[in-house]
Amino acid sequence: MVARPLREPVAAYVALGANLGNAASSVKHALAALAELPHTRLVKASSLYETAPHQALGPMYVNAVALLHTQLTAPDLLAALQALEQAAGRVRSGVNAPRTLDLDVLFYGEASISSPQLSVPHPRWDQRAFVLWPLHEIAPALVKPSMLAAVADQAITRLT
Repeated sequence: MVARPLREPVAAYVALGANLGNAASSVKHALAALAELPHTRLVKASSLYETAPHQALGPMYVNAVALLHTQLTAPDLLAALQALEQAAGRVRSGVNAPRTLDLDVLFYGEASISSPQLSVPHPRWDQRAFVLWPLHEIAPALVKPSMLAAVADQAITRLT
């Protein structure tokens, strides 16, 4: 049997967040785990940022954004991210509930995907400081100054 060649790598941006347990450690471990995904390379990761819950409850969040080059399909990437969440103890108790780890596909190349499982670009990505500032750090061309101005009322602090 001849192995099927892998597809060309796609640039995928992934948002990371946590606000239960040691959130900073959880996000750092998730970044390391992203680098270990099959057929995937971690190209760049933002600094960690601390934010108050936005349209959610619970303690402060730690957030970041990563750029991956992956040969995984979008559904396979989502499945891999959900497996990492589950391994980190993620319990889906409700919409915007506190979580040990949250991994979201923001962009998958130039794809526009709308399915019950996955929406790309991620809905409301451009309305959230916890996505825009880390994304701006690693991909400034994707974030317009007007977007940052629109979220100026959302407190965010870059962690060292």
